[in-house]
Amino acid sequence: MDDYMVRATAADAQIRAFACTTRGVVEKARQAHNTSPVITAALGRLLSGGAMMGSMLKGEKDILTLQIKGDGPVNGITVTADSQGNVKGYANVPVVVIPAKPNGKLDVSGAVGNGYLSVIKDLGLKEPYVGQTELQTGEIAEDLTYYFVASEQVPSSVGLGVLMEKNNTVRQAGGFIIQLMPFAEESVIARLEQNLAKVSSVTSLLDAGNTPEQMLEILLDGLSPEIMDTMPVCFSCNCNRSKIEKVIISIGRKELRSMINDDKEIEVNCQFCNTNYVFSVEELKKIYETGFYQGGGGNAQD
Repeated sequence: MDDYMVRATAADAQIRAFACTTRGVVEKARQAHNTSPVITAALGRLLSGGAMMGSMLKGEKDILTLQIKGDGPVNGITVTADSQGNVKGYANVPVVVIPAKPNGKLDVSGAVGNGYLSVIKDLGLKEPYVGQTELQTGEIAEDLTYYFVASEQVPSSVGLGVLMEKNNTVRQAGGFIIQLMPFAEESVIARLEQNLAKVSSVTSLLDAGNTPEQMLEILLDGLSPEIMDTMPVCFSCNCNRSKIEKVIISIGRKELRSMINDDKEIEVNCQFCNTNYVFSVEELKKIYETGFYQGGGGNAQD
């Protein structure tokens, strides 16, 4: 099954809901960053959450960034997403080996530790919107649930999961976000809580063969869910040599001249997709001449 998400409403628009399957996205991230299983799970959860939250953005050029900074061994995780289902991300420390929980599950909260979740929305305005909340559990789904309530005042339920194969590839990945509108009736809230209580995990739903549409049918049983649209989800990084050249120019004339004087090629790494770009001394000279003598310069964003 290709990765995609669905967006839906239920109970006469008293509920809005999102669900996705992201096995390919998380597996591509695992391969790109060579992550250990617990980091694959942590990064995969944030990628799934980011993809769904990105689809809440209205503008085509709007960008969402989720940053987790904790005192656990992963140190931090960053994910960015747009409104079209494109998502990318990385963990500061890609390989962490810690004992599993007593129930055998990967200890994501142990890898993340205590810290903060930041949600940054670049909506094309002068300053981005930034919301920050304290991590509640480090399990990521619960932390996003708390963020929605504390920072955006939207009662929500977030479920995220990554299931690994024994060979450490990704077997299942995905999630859901269900949000109550301000006018939601008590009977609707009660029925939703009953439905959520019956679901053990996202990965159990996916591993049983349920599609995102079927996940929402289960979660919104008795609440007349209506699928509004579907959207492909993919791990996509928009870095290229031209953008990396602009990054090199942005370090400044003096630093670039020093690199040229070293008479050695340099390698620049994109953190999001782990692609390496190699520049020869001759290429650096050309960048120097173009950047500082033909009106170039400035910063570039991946």
